[in-house]
Amino acid sequence: MIANKNILIGLILAALLIVGNWLFLGDAGKRQLPNVTFNTLTGEKITSANLKGHPALITFWATDCPGCIAEIPHLIELYNELSGKGLIMISVAMHYDPPDRVLAMTKAKKLPYPVALDPMGKLSTAFYNVQLTPTNFLIAPDGTIALQKIGEMDMSHVRTRILKMLEEG
Repeated sequence: MIANKNILIGLILAALLIVGNWLFLGDAGKRQLPNVTFNTLTGEKITSANLKGHPALITFWATDCPGCIAEIPHLIELYNELSGKGLIMISVAMHYDPPDRVLAMTKAKKLPYPVALDPMGKLSTAFYNVQLTPTNFLIAPDGTIALQKIGEMDMSHVRTRILKMLEEG
């Protein structure tokens, strides 16, 4: 009797993990890009409408996040390779990150892609309540969220998906 109960509890936990991973970490289904405006450090305003028709990678990060910092060289490489082919990339600093630290890191790491501030947390809330960094969203040209990943990305996988989107577009 106890063994059956433990098996049942184990199956329920496994099912919850699978469903949770599918909903929050894997292919994001047909969720749409939120209607937002990114205000960049350079004063540029990028709207959701500006992203339509292009694959876009939106990455939420913080200057004190080791995983975020580890991703930066790979993001720069991806941006340098694919931005000329149509990839749009925007990095969003979390609301708790002081703007002066974000600006200093942006300069120190020579980030070539736009960096937006989110001082009121409106962007992180609009993007399905981002709380952990790094959290990355790959947006398909049709405006659907093709991939949401909490934690460091498999850059080879993301690159392959972006290339496929560029070929289809």
